[in-house]
Amino acid sequence: MNLTPAIVLIAASFSLISCQKYNYTEVIEKSLLFYEAQRSGKLPANNRIPWRGDSMLNDKDGDVDLTGGYFDAGDHVKFNFPLAWAISTLAMGGIDFKSGYTSAGQFDYLLDAVKWGADYFFKCHTGETELYVQVGDATADHNWWDLPERWTDVRPTYKVTAERPGSDIAGETSALFSAASILFRGINDTYSNELLDHAKSLYEFAMAYRGKYSDSVPEATPYYTSNGFADELVWAASWLFRATNDIRYRTDADDLIVEYDLSSATGFSWDSKISGADVNLYETTHEEKYAKRIISFCDDTIDNTPRTPKGLVFIFEWGSLRALSNVIFICLQAARMGINDEKYIDFATSQIDLMLGDWGRSFVCGFGNDPPIRPHHRSSSCPNPPETCGWSFFNSELPNANILYGALVGGPNLLDEYEDVRNDAVKNEVAVDYNAAFQGSIAALKQFSENDDGENGDNGGNGLTFNYQIALGLLMVQVTITFLMQRNR
Repeated sequence: MNLTPAIVLIAASFSLISCQKYNYTEVIEKSLLFYEAQRSGKLPANNRIPWRGDSMLNDKDGDVDLTGGYFDAGDHVKFNFPLAWAISTLAMGGIDFKSGYTSAGQFDYLLDAVKWGADYFFKCHTGETELYVQVGDATADHNWWDLPERWTDVRPTYKVTAERPGSDIAGETSALFSAASILFRGINDTYSNELLDHAKSLYEFAMAYRGKYSDSVPEATPYYTSNGFADELVWAASWLFRATNDIRYRTDADDLIVEYDLSSATGFSWDSKISGADVNLYETTHEEKYAKRIISFCDDTIDNTPRTPKGLVFIFEWGSLRALSNVIFICLQAARMGINDEKYIDFATSQIDLMLGDWGRSFVCGFGNDPPIRPHHRSSSCPNPPETCGWSFFNSELPNANILYGALVGGPNLLDEYEDVRNDAVKNEVAVDYNAAFQGSIAALKQFSENDDGENGDNGGNGLTFNYQIALGLLMVQVTITFLMQRNR
C-alpha cells in the first residue's frame, strides 16, 4: 500500500493546528500583573506580587489622603496625566473587547486594575474646581534608586484649580470616570453612578476653566508637558455621550473640533486623544465623517510610516513599541466596527507578533523567547529586603532581582538597534501608558480569534478553537487512512 498520499494529507491536516504562534491569554494575564507591580499605597490582601509591599503611605496634602494609584514608570512619581489616559484606555479595552478578557479568564483582574486607578482619582478630585494632578517631585525621585517601600518622607503634591486651570487633565480624568462607569455598569451600579457623577463634574470644570495643566504645574515639565487641551475636551465629551446618550455632549464634541480645528486625524496617546474620540463618536453615531478620520489615521500609519529592517512600524524612538501599540489599538477598534477589518487585523497581528517574538526576541518581560531581564525599573531591579539597593544595581549587568512580568519595554530604534540594558530609558523603560493600548490590542486579537470568521489570534487565524482544530485534524487523518486502506485492498 502506498502511504505517500496519506502522509501528505496527514501533514496538511496537522497544519491546521500548527500555526498558533503566541499565547494571548498569557500576555493579558502578565500585563495585568505588571499593573499590580506598579501599585502604590496599602496593598490588598490578595496582592499577587510577592516582592512588593505597602509604600508611599505618607502621600497626602494636609488632611487630604492621596495614597494609592500607580507609579508612572521605572520611577515612583504619580503623574496623573498619563495615568488617567492609561486607565481610560484599559477601561475602553474592557468595554469593547470584553469577550477577549473573559475567554482569557482575566476580566475580573481588569476590573481590579481599573478600580485601583479610579479609586485613587476619587481622592484627587477634592472639589468642583480642584483636582490633584501629581504626587512626588521628579528630580528628587530620579536621584534615588531604591525600593518605594523604603521611601518615608512626605512628598510634594500639585493640583489645578479655577485660578490655575488644567482643562486637559480635568478632561482626561473625566474620560477615565466615564469609561469606568460604562465598564462597571451592570456589575456594580452604585459604583458606576458615582464614577459618572465625578465625570460630569470634572467635565464642567474642564470646559469652564481652560488652560494647560503643565502651565499651571510647571513641575510636570519636561516629563509630561501638555501640547494642548482641546483634544482632551473632545475625548471627555465623547465618553460622556457614550455613557449618557445626552446629545449635548455630542454637540460639544463637534463644536470643539471646529473651534480648535481638530478635523484631521492626530493620533492616540497620553497627549493626543482625537482618534480615540473618533472611535467613540463613530460607535455611537455611525456617521461617516468619524470613520473617514479613523481610516485616514490608520492607513497613513500602515502605508506611509517608515519601518525597521525587520518590519516594525516606527513612529518615534522613545518607547517605539508603545507608540505602535497605540495605533494598533485604534485600528483594531475600527476593525471591530467593520472598518477595513481584514487589512487592520492583518496589520495588527503582524506587528504584535513582531513584539512577542517574530523580531527575534520578546519585548515583554517574563514572556516568550529571550525576554528583557534588565528593564529600567527600580523596584524590580533591587534585591528583596533586608539587602540594600542603590546606584550600583542601576549600573550592574546582572538581571533584575525580580521578573517584572508583562511589562512592555520601549523597543528598538529605526535601525532595529536594541540592547537589554538597565540604563537605557529610551529603549528599555516601562510605563503604565506603554501597556494600556498594548493590552487592549491583545484582548482584541484574542476576541477576533474566537469568532467563527476571526482572522488571527491564539488559534492562528482560521476562526476555530484550538481544541476543535485538534479534533478536526485527527478526524481527517482517520478518514484519510481508512479510505486509502480500503482502496488498496
